[in-house]
Amino acid sequence: MLKINDLHVNYGGIAAVKGISIHVPEKSIVTLIGANGAGKSTTLRAIAGLVKAASGEIIFQGENILGKDTIDIVAKGITLVPEGRRVFANLTVLENLKIGAYLRNDNIEEDIYKVYDLFPRLKEREWQLAGTLSGGEQQMLAVGRALMAKPKLIMMDEPSLGLAPLVVNNIFEIIQEINKQGTTILLIEQNANKALKIADYGYVLETGNLSFEGKGLELLQNEKIIDAYLGTSKN
Repeated sequence: MLKINDLHVNYGGIAAVKGISIHVPEKSIVTLIGANGAGKSTTLRAIAGLVKAASGEIIFQGENILGKDTIDIVAKGITLVPEGRRVFANLTVLENLKIGAYLRNDNIEEDIYKVYDLFPRLKEREWQLAGTLSGGEQQMLAVGRALMAKPKLIMMDEPSLGLAPLVVNNIFEIIQEINKQGTTILLIEQNANKALKIADYGYVLETGNLSFEGKGLELLQNEKIIDAYLGTSKN
């Protein structure tokens, strides 16, 4: 579904992404792991058209979308759940969901209820201002808002960041359920253990370069990755 070929992204005079190539097969879960500053978020932002790539190709369903506007990329079927959730704090849960469907001209009611099926807590708080939700609820809303665009590929940037362990488990269960329903997922996650356990394939970024890649469960057993990113715990 998505092929990134020799992607370079610079911030000023700094090379943030240094010629990486990534494949994301249709209906798969692919994860990017690595330390802060490795270039993971920059890669997602380049795919979404939020930062300009210096060179390379971003091929989505056979079309090079490099350089296209974000609104066009969303229209083609790619959405991003940004790090930090970034919900519209002064709008209700329902209004946030409707904003996620702003490019659609069809009836969105059915999809609102699909989001509520995934996140019953959001239905309970339908008329509550998003800024008054807990961190976990805001993350659910950010994912639900992205789903309202009916994406073919949804990218998630650190969905478990700052959440309590029980909420983290719930978020990862939802990620798997979204994938089972047919949506392809490209995931950035500091919790490398959990990310690799659910991923079909994984890539490890170090200072803008790819250092390892392989099936998720294989990377979980790689001693160098265990030492660098997983520690001693396999939970």
